[in-house]
Amino acid sequence: MTRRMIIMIGCVLLLVAVLAFGKFMQIRALIAAVPKPSPQTVSTAEVQKLQWQSQFTAVGTLNPVRGADLSTEVAGLVRTVHFKSGQDVKAGTLLVELNADSDIALLHSAEAAAAQAAIVLKRDQAQLAVQAVSQAQIDADTNDLKAKRAQVEQQAAVVAKKSIRAPFSGRLGITALNPGQYVNAGDKLVTLQTLDPIYVDFALPQQQLAGLAVGQVVNLSVDTFPGQSFSGKINAISPKVDAATRNVQVEATIANPKQILLPGMFANVKIDVGGVQEQLTLPSTAVTYNPYGSTVYVVKEAEPPKEGAAGAGAPAQPANPSGARQLVAQQVFVETGATRGDQIAIVKGLTAGQVVVSSGQNKLKNGTPVVVDNSVQPANNPAPTPQEK
Repeated sequence: MTRRMIIMIGCVLLLVAVLAFGKFMQIRALIAAVPKPSPQTVSTAEVQKLQWQSQFTAVGTLNPVRGADLSTEVAGLVRTVHFKSGQDVKAGTLLVELNADSDIALLHSAEAAAAQAAIVLKRDQAQLAVQAVSQAQIDADTNDLKAKRAQVEQQAAVVAKKSIRAPFSGRLGITALNPGQYVNAGDKLVTLQTLDPIYVDFALPQQQLAGLAVGQVVNLSVDTFPGQSFSGKINAISPKVDAATRNVQVEATIANPKQILLPGMFANVKIDVGGVQEQLTLPSTAVTYNPYGSTVYVVKEAEPPKEGAAGAGAPAQPANPSGARQLVAQQVFVETGATRGDQIAIVKGLTAGQVVVSSGQNKLKNGTPVVVDNSVQPANNPAPTPQEK
């Protein structure tokens, strides 16, 4: 290889090195010129360790301990209505009388026949003492008397069916029954409901069956009376799990001394399970749910840049005029537990005292600078109540 060729190769290599260095400096300048992400405004909440009572919740239906639509076994004409709509009655109270004149007349006839049969029996027994009649006659007279008395009892039962009485104590419903009205057997006359106490029937998943027991305290609320709580105890747990829903039916008895809870109402049921425990809690809005897991954004101070990391020629970082460290959001995976009201329990991933983003997560990613503004905070009430405007 001649000297001239060596010089040419050296010149080419030098030219390539100069071009590569120029390109490197150009890329570095472009990177330095990229604008830094502007801080995002968020609200924050502190992870708190609070007393937490585990609960089962369900929606139930109120049913009467005793309730029935009263009707008549026999047809007839209404003679007298002895009640008013909405009246409270005791067991055995006469409610409705049907016309029973013909039935009473038949009852008197049967009573007269029974009385005559008794006289015949007594006379024949006296004749038997002097051997004037046989024992067979006495037996026939005895059987005849029994048959006549049975007819009296049968006719008395028919007369009694013309008087409809309250089978138990309770409150009557609204009726349109009037004297002179004809009713058929089985027609509804009025409803009767026992209101104190009252049942609440609800269903719980089979996974919660181990935490249930007869005698367990139940608290319920109804939207008709916001802010009021009614308590009772579980009196029955179904021995069968519904194969379609995998739920178990539960029945509880609730005291209703003011009789303001009515059958047919729906109720929100809560059952305390176990003792009070300490749990890490956050507002529910702080947790973001994703297919790959639940996450929160922890607010922390940004790490200062290392000396010499920028390198020669890089622009200097702007100084913070307030002297405060820059805050950034760091994404953290968490394991959540039960919820109560606006709060959620954190089982794993956080510690008490950490500050997390409670609103504004949708504009964040890992390492985004943030500015905290807590002038408006999301709800964090363990027992919220509906707000009507």
